Parts: sequence; C-alpha cells; structure tokens
Amino acid sequence: MTDTLTAPTRSGSSPSQPPCRSVLFDLDGTLTDPKEGITRSIQFALEKLGADIPPVDELTWCIGPPLLENFQRLLDHERAPAAVGHYRERFASVGLFENEPYAGIRDVLSHLQSRDLRLFVASSKPDVYVRQILEHFELSPFFEEIFGSELDGTRTNKSDLLRHVISETGIDPAEATMVGDRKHDMIGAADNSIATIGVLYGYGSREELTEAGANRLVRTPQELNLLLA
Repeated sequence: MTDTLTAPTRSGSSPSQPPCRSVLFDLDGTLTDPKEGITRSIQFALEKLGADIPPVDELTWCIGPPLLENFQRLLDHERAPAAVGHYRERFASVGLFENEPYAGIRDVLSHLQSRDLRLFVASSKPDVYVRQILEHFELSPFFEEIFGSELDGTRTNKSDLLRHVISETGIDPAEATMVGDRKHDMIGAADNSIATIGVLYGYGSREELTEAGANRLVRTPQELNLLLA
C-alpha cells in the first residue's frame, strides 16, 4: 500500500500497465458531503417507526452502504423496507440538497476533463437522486455518463453496478480507476478488475479502505488530482 502523491499502479510505466483512461467516482463521501441530509432523513424514518434515534454523529457509518442494509442493522429485516419509505419522504424533498461538494472537487474534475479522461459517476444511491444532486451543484457537465441504482434496489450492490457500467460504456477495466470512500467501492471495483483510490476525506477509515484492498489512498481532493493527472 502506497499512501498519497504516488502515481497510480497503472501509470504507463511498463507495457503491462496501461494508463488510466477512465475514472469512476462514487458520490457520497467522494464528490459531495451528504452528512446532514442522510443522517437527518434516517432520524426522521426512525422517529416515524417509534424507534430510538441516535445522534447525527453516531449515524455517519450509514453514509455509503445501501440504505436497506443500514436499516436492517438499525432496526430489523421486517421494518427495514418501511424505514426506507419514510427516509425517502424526507430525503426526496429536503435531504438530497442538505449536501455540498467537497472543497476543491470541482477543480479536480475540471482538470481531469481537460486531460481527456473519461469521467463517470457510479453510486449505489438511486439514479434519480444522483442526477438531481449533480445537477443542483452544477457537477453534471463534468461526466460522460451517470449511473445509480434503481428505487427497487436493483444495482445497489457496487459489484453489480460497476459490471453494468462496464457493459453500458464499453470501458476497459484495465484502464479504469474507481474513486470512493468506503469498502463497498473498493470491493466492487476489485470484483470487476478495476484499480482503486480510497479517499480519506470521506466517511471510510484508513483501516476500512486498506482492508478492502484500496490500491492507493489520498487525504484531500488536491492529492487525488495529482495522483490521477
């Protein structure tokens, strides 16, 4: 494991290591900080079901994993689907905009786009929300295509989602890099033979990302820019 400011594994240093031509970004904890919107919408859902309501700072582990999976841990398998519905009551109208792009991320995307890299978003969040968030913060123009899950839960698994991205875009996994902040991003990419960069400014710890097999780690968007460019 090499930490920050080193060239990606596939930097073109040898014929067997093709250069990175496509970059796939997670959304939550990677492009934007969704803490307030996600945690407060979870609290809203728990209140609706009469469950105990943890403080916001005790719910940050919920940022990244599939929503149903979170509620299965917070409640139980029986009440989790109802909790998802209540969550979306608030998130769809209020929570998705309680969010903000990380400082410097717009410059990163602009610079990578200027170098003719193919940029994509691959998020386990429902596609309809991903697009609204990116459009609201004027990030959509940086991306060739945007991919999310379906509201019925299809492709919330990151491995399935990235398999779908490869199929739809025709990118070569050997020339792609997944950028994300949680183990699901690292594992999903590895399952599809895609290299990974774990970002430490999001919600996954160094230990989580390392154990999940992240090829590189960065502490800031600026370091991410140097690594990819």
